[in-house]
This record gives sequence, C-alpha cells and structure tokens, in this order.
Amino acid sequence: MPSGNAHDTRPHVVIVGGGFGGLAAAREFAKADVRVTLIDRSNHHVFQPLLYQVATAGLAPSDITVPIRWRLRNQKNTTVLLDEVTGIDSDKRVIRLSGEPSEITYDYLIVATGARHGYFGHPEWEQNAPGLKTMQDAHDIQQRFLLAFEHAEVALTNDERNAALTFVIIGGGPTGVELAGAMAEIAHGKLYREFRQSDPRKSRVILIEAGPRLLPAFPEDLATKARRMLERLGAEVLLGSAVTNVDAGGIWLGDKQIRAETVVWAAGNVASFLGAQLGAPVDRAGRVKVEPDLSVPGHPEVYVVGDLCYVERADGRPVPGVAPTANQTGAHAAKMILNTLHNRPHAPFKYFNKGELATIGRSKAIAAFGKIHLSGTLTWFLWLFVHLLYLVGFRNRLSVLIQWGYAYFTSQRGVRLISNPRHLA
Repeated sequence: MPSGNAHDTRPHVVIVGGGFGGLAAAREFAKADVRVTLIDRSNHHVFQPLLYQVATAGLAPSDITVPIRWRLRNQKNTTVLLDEVTGIDSDKRVIRLSGEPSEITYDYLIVATGARHGYFGHPEWEQNAPGLKTMQDAHDIQQRFLLAFEHAEVALTNDERNAALTFVIIGGGPTGVELAGAMAEIAHGKLYREFRQSDPRKSRVILIEAGPRLLPAFPEDLATKARRMLERLGAEVLLGSAVTNVDAGGIWLGDKQIRAETVVWAAGNVASFLGAQLGAPVDRAGRVKVEPDLSVPGHPEVYVVGDLCYVERADGRPVPGVAPTANQTGAHAAKMILNTLHNRPHAPFKYFNKGELATIGRSKAIAAFGKIHLSGTLTWFLWLFVHLLYLVGFRNRLSVLIQWGYAYFTSQRGVRLISNPRHLA
C-alpha cells in the first residue's frame, strides 16, 4: 500500500477534497515538516459563491476556477493527485482510490469532500431538477435556461410556449434567491430584442420555499426586503409551499401542477458518502458529528471539515454550510495536526461569523453583520468587493470585474453560448 516516497520519513498528511476546506488546510502546511497529498477528482478549485452566475450565463467557467496544482505550485512538500476516493479504512489508515495507486496510507487525514444536493428521499427528481454544486451542474442549468428561450421561439402552441418560459427554483436559501434574481433580471430585461416569435418578458420565474420565509439564516427584516426585491424584478415567491413531485412536465404542489420546462433544485443538501465510512455518528444529512477540535471520535488522527462536518457554535446551533466555514474548519484542522506534531494542546473550533451577504439581481443586495443590517445598491457594491477580494488569482479578479462592468453598463450577459444541442431534442 503505497504512501508516497518510501525514503521520506516525514509524517504523511492526506487531504481529500480541493474545495475551500481542503485548500485552506493544505496552505497551513506550506512550511511544515510534513508530506502532504491532496486528492480530488477534479483538477480545479471552484469559487462556489459565484457558481450561480455561470449557471445564468453571467460569467464563464474559467472566471471562477483555478487549477489546484497551480494554486499549490509553490508548496514543495505537497503532491496533488487527480483521482476519486472510493473508500476510507480509518482503522488501517488507508485511502482507496479508483485509479493507480489503488491505495495509499496516511498518518493524518483531513476529509473535505463537502455535500451534494439532496432530494428528501426522491433521487429520481434530479433528472428534471438539477442542483448547483459543481461546474458540471452550472453548465447543465445554463444550457437548460438558454435553450428554454429557443424552445419558446419555435413552440407550436401557447401552452408549450408558456411552459418553456416558466422557470421554477425550489428552495429559498441564498442559492435559490440569487438564481431567481438573476433569471428574472435576464428574462425581463433586454433579451426580448433578440426574439421574433416569442417575448421573454412574459417569462415566469417562480421561487418556491416550503418554510414560512426566505433566507432563514438572515434576519427576518432582510429576508422580507429580499422578497420585495425579487418581486420588483418580476419573480413570483411562493412560501409555505412544499413540492410533492417533479417530473418532465414541471412540478406539483399537492394536486396542483405548474408546467415548467426548467426546474432548478436549491432546497437541501446531503453530505458526501465518505463521512459514513469513518465509523462516527452522523446527522440526518450525513454530516459527521466531530469532536470540538474537528477530529473524528475514536480517531484523533482523522479530521472532517467544511460541509461534511457537524460542529456546534457556542449557542448550540450548527455552524453554517458556507465558504467561510469551510475555510475556517480546514485551517483549524491543519493547525491541530501541527499541534499534535509539536506536542501542543488542542483547542476547540470557534466559528467567526464574518457576516451574511446575498445579492438579488442587478444593483440590489442584503447584508447582515451582527446587529448591522444593510440593503440596497451600496450593499451590492460591498457584495462585489467582497467576492472579488476572495477570488483566487489576479486574472480571475480582472476578468470578473470586466464582465460585471459590461453587464452593469449594458444590461447584457456576455456568455450566452449553447454548447449542448442534445437538449434541443
């Protein structure tokens, strides 16, 4: 069972996952006397907070991604493997891979494989209602969104045209709100100038939330403002409405059907299957219930971070599944491993809430920083600044800034390419 260079006696740290948590952990080891192996089935890191803009043709995939190898190019103690982890044996300290080598051993392990969208016991809904977690997801949603307008242009009946121009987003969290705002803005904007037989301004963008309000992680006054902003953009918001079925014709709310060609799922998550292989308790979403220092109970050499871990804040609430959490948990896990190697005591993880931000279409956003609640155009510029600040790479920041500037001054989206004609059938 290979574990890297047999002549290298330094402790071997394996990190599974190259998202925010995995990269944050890897960077903590930059000057440490350890060997690091980071494994991911993709060769790139995705800036997930802007993934919805790729899905709505606002940004190109290359604008929000960087190669993992490039990001870690200056860390001589770090090796990147493009492979898929198929299993973990924490008793033998073995990682199983789909390629070669088929197994590697570790001294310390950080699992940062995140979560996928969950369908509450209805996995068959995914075919007609894709979620948004990866670049592949974003591309799929983008193609469905753009092709819907093409289908409306050649529809033979009003019913077909109306179904093509109906877009349903299920889930009123930040992803759902941002998707609904972007879709409504595009559909009800200047797109009508490009079509002759149909009018995109007649589109229906419907955001459905089973709970009593949008954005449950935000203060209620900001959630109310977000709803009003969406409605001013022409979106319809249905609260207290649980989806009971999703099929090729649309969605069902009890015995009522809403015919829609494009449905996007933003209602729930389920943790990576690797969490269940660690032999620790998990919650209903599959998140591993870790120790306060983020280690796995019974395996102090194994840590779980990001969306895959369940850890509580001081008030008893779980830490949110957002990018800052992944960054903070990844860095903390790496520091605890270094503390072990240097015989220093461990410390419990403490989540630092940097605030909540969400954008609703062009020039509108909401933000909560403790008791400070902001909304409006200036908040939108703050949202732009924060996201540019955290983007990896100067090229990406410059490219995104140019795209946003172009969209702001022209009200046009610059990346509306249909590259998947199979959906035309």
